[in-house]
Amino acid sequence: MEFAFDHLVHFVNDPKRAAQLMRESGLHAVEGGRHTQWGSYNSLCYFDLSYIEFLGLDNPGLAKQVADNDLIRQATRELPAREGLARIAIRTGNIDEAAERIRVLGFRVTGPFPGSRTRDDGTVINWSMFFIRDEGSELPLPFVIQWGQSDQERRKDLEQRGVIRAHRLGQISLNQVAFAVRDLERTVQTWGRLFELEQGEAFFDPTMNAECRILKLRGGDLLFCRPVGEGVVSQVLHAAGERPFLVQLTGAANSQTLNLFGGMYQCT
Repeated sequence: MEFAFDHLVHFVNDPKRAAQLMRESGLHAVEGGRHTQWGSYNSLCYFDLSYIEFLGLDNPGLAKQVADNDLIRQATRELPAREGLARIAIRTGNIDEAAERIRVLGFRVTGPFPGSRTRDDGTVINWSMFFIRDEGSELPLPFVIQWGQSDQERRKDLEQRGVIRAHRLGQISLNQVAFAVRDLERTVQTWGRLFELEQGEAFFDPTMNAECRILKLRGGDLLFCRPVGEGVVSQVLHAAGERPFLVQLTGAANSQTLNLFGGMYQCT
């Protein structure tokens, strides 16, 4: 079955401020809304249907009572002390089939269960989602989402609302998200098997002093990096453990690297 990159979650204490800083950097970003059942709220930065979700907690007391949403549980552990890139969501067109397939592979699945977000204008967005647990992995596995609209319907709706809009920085696409990992082969094999992704050959990235491999995913590739010495990947592992740490965006009129709230956005 086919999967696609949906979004990257970036934990922040002030999603409105995060959206403002993205706009000041030439990237179109908007306020999202509230997840009233989870005590969280967000702002959003879209690159077609792939997007960044800046997620914060506006009701930490309620959030700490959430038992079935691993993303919110992770946010309550890390915020307010540690802002940064947290985990990704992968999109499917058949969430029940996807959940059953992953269970058959031997993974523990929580869900599917419904989710919703109330926009500032009062309209409600609905979706279904599930989480995958691998007790042997330090890196949070993606959660899987199916929206209540088709990709074409969502794109049209988001464009009409001004959520998807041209960026001042250029014709920007989300090229890939990079993850710092300790066991490169195990991680690539696990994620590739879960989502039936094509695996690239290992290569050395001198700018990060790391051995890396790519998994090809529609909407945004996944780059996994294992440090071979001192560098940004080893620093991430030492400070925060296995996690996403870098978003690579392409199509920028002027190259720049943005360091925002514990995450790096490389625009080329």
